[in-house]
Amino acid sequence: MTLPVGTAAPAFSARDTDGNLVKLSDFAGKTLVLYFYPKDDTPGCTKEACSFRDSYSEFRNKDIAVLGVSRDDEASHQQFTQKFNLPFPLLADTDGAITKAYDVEKGDKAKRVTYTIDAIGKISQVYEGDNLNTETHGPDILAAIH
Repeated sequence: MTLPVGTAAPAFSARDTDGNLVKLSDFAGKTLVLYFYPKDDTPGCTKEACSFRDSYSEFRNKDIAVLGVSRDDEASHQQFTQKFNLPFPLLADTDGAITKAYDVEKGDKAKRVTYTIDAIGKISQVYEGDNLNTETHGPDILAAIH
C-alpha cells in the first residue's frame, strides 16, 4: 500500500549518482518528483528515465526537481546515467531505507511508484499501476502539475 496523498513525505538521505549526499530537506520550498523504479538499464526503467530526460527542461523551467530511486548502487547509477545521458540525480538506496519508508518494497527491489511532493513536504500525487505509463510518465506528470 503506497503512502496516500496528503501524507508528510518521509525524510531521507542517500548518495546520488556522483556520491553527493541528498536529503529531502534540500528540496524545501520546491516541488519534487520522487520516482522509484526496480532496476537500472532494464526496458521499462529505461523508458521511464528517458521520458523524464526528454522533458527535463520543462521540469527545470517550472522549478520542479526530479530524483530517481532504486536499490542499485552508485556505480550502476553512473553507468545508467552515462549510457542514457540522464540529467537528474539517481539515489542509491542500497539498504532499502527509502524504499521501505515510502512503502514501495518488492523483495530486494522497489516497485514502480512515483510521488510528487509539494513545497511544504506533503505528498500531492501518487502514480502507480494503471496510471503510470513508462513511455509518457514525465510529460504526464508535467500535465498534471500544470
